[in-house]
Amino acid sequence: MSVRLGELLVNKGLITTKQLEDALQEQKISGNKLGSSLVKLGFIAEKNLVSFLSRHYGVPAIDLSEAQIDQDVVKMIPPDVVFKYQVIPIKRIGSTLRVAMSDPSNILAIDDIKFLTSCHVEVFVSTESAIKAAIDKFYDFSESLKDIMEGMDETDKMELLEDSEEVDVRELQQASEDAPVVKLVNLILNEAIKRKASDIHLEPYEKIFRVRFRIDGVLQEFMKPPMKLKNAIISRAKIMSKLDIAERRLPQDGRIKLKYGKDKEMDFRVSVLPTLFGEKVVMRLLDKSNLQLDMTKLGFEEKPLKDFKEAIYKPFGMVLVTGPTGSGKTTTLYSALAELNRVSENISTAEDPVEFNLMGINQVQMHEEIGLTFASSLRSFLRQDPDIIMVGEVRDFETAEIAIKAALTGHLVLSTLHTNDAPSTINRLLNMGIEPFLVASSVNLIAAQRLARMICDSCKQPIQVSPQMLLNLGVPPDDIQRFTCYKGTGCSRCNNTGYKGRVALYEVMPIKEEIRELILQGAAATEIKKESMRLGMKTLRQSAVTKLREGVTTIEEVLKTTVED
Repeated sequence: MSVRLGELLVNKGLITTKQLEDALQEQKISGNKLGSSLVKLGFIAEKNLVSFLSRHYGVPAIDLSEAQIDQDVVKMIPPDVVFKYQVIPIKRIGSTLRVAMSDPSNILAIDDIKFLTSCHVEVFVSTESAIKAAIDKFYDFSESLKDIMEGMDETDKMELLEDSEEVDVRELQQASEDAPVVKLVNLILNEAIKRKASDIHLEPYEKIFRVRFRIDGVLQEFMKPPMKLKNAIISRAKIMSKLDIAERRLPQDGRIKLKYGKDKEMDFRVSVLPTLFGEKVVMRLLDKSNLQLDMTKLGFEEKPLKDFKEAIYKPFGMVLVTGPTGSGKTTTLYSALAELNRVSENISTAEDPVEFNLMGINQVQMHEEIGLTFASSLRSFLRQDPDIIMVGEVRDFETAEIAIKAALTGHLVLSTLHTNDAPSTINRLLNMGIEPFLVASSVNLIAAQRLARMICDSCKQPIQVSPQMLLNLGVPPDDIQRFTCYKGTGCSRCNNTGYKGRVALYEVMPIKEEIRELILQGAAATEIKKESMRLGMKTLRQSAVTKLREGVTTIEEVLKTTVED
């Protein structure tokens, strides 16, 4: 539309070709519409522009500074729609709603407003600057959040525990410290804590800026703040994380420590990533008060828990926990460390990053840029008279080699890997270059895990499932008649998702003599899996079916989190 409008104005002799080129250049820098750029540069009077637009589109013009805008009508169009289309409602007459727009040719906007208000829409034309002024007047974002903010009681109020550093980019910093922006960011953090989210995503796109929460492993949209607040909100998050707001081209990592309520603290691990339309910010919530360190409550069944405890109580050897990112591996290892944490034991951990501070355990944060890696930390640990060592992740041959040597020389080593199941972990170690005899003699146990969503207790209902579906899941034919499946219908407590909370699924594989022989023979993962199952190992799918039988989760979650054996 911009170029076409410019050409029409040139043809009518209202502006020159040179003025059009200058305005288009200014438009690229400011991001405003062409009309606003022409008025801003003084190439055309605002009144003349409105008059031209009125004649061109065949719609009446309106001076919003003198118009009587009905407050009740303003509430008919939500703020996000108003900001998106740059439209302002003026008056309602019967079933007709009068609105002012800077672009009356935007049929999509008119159709959306018709759908939202169930009214016939009568369009008036005005300039972008006049509409923006009206929006700022009637849709003050701080006011639109007022009700929510007033609903926050004293336990919801937050304060930053550490002062942020001075930042050179004055304008960006000033915008990020405006009261509405500070309130909005605090609201986002507070709501994430209230809803027990594990992550917050601040995501800029070409025409929208959205905030999503990951709740029980699934992303849910929370709000779409106006685009004009995008940079201020991201800068506020970066200042709170002690990051450089002037650096917008490189990824950055930081941490926020907040005090909320009377005596509660929450850590946020912050990651900033430059994207096509701005910086995306992801905050991982680290709530120590919700950290589950009781191994009996993680989701282990009786025999797998017994096998796991036997492995971690051995004086030396390696215990590996495997699974994708976000499957709860760190929580399982922290639970194991809590179980082993005694005055008589010297425990050291190498983590990237350190998620929770555990009393009595020496935790080291990795800094690869200065040479502090898992491998170098492990070497140092072995000079520190350790009893138990935790390595955040075995990523390469060097780390794996040192960890295995430590496990073979009188130390208990706990670590994680990224593999699909427990048996394939053996092949992963061999592919890294570790000799089969070292793997066979050092590894005590491998546990694979996933997280499945639990059915909400408030809206849990039994459902009918075909016997064939249960057979396909791996339910024994004799159990089908006694099998009852459940599903959450959705309620206010679970935000109409039908799920509330998550439970861990475990595949625990002790390395018994029969398995050691297979490793030495170079057996495939499928052979190791078959032999482990013969020896009593329950696979991830079998663990999920057990949770299904107990009415803890749904068929959809079983299919989503596990694969057929």
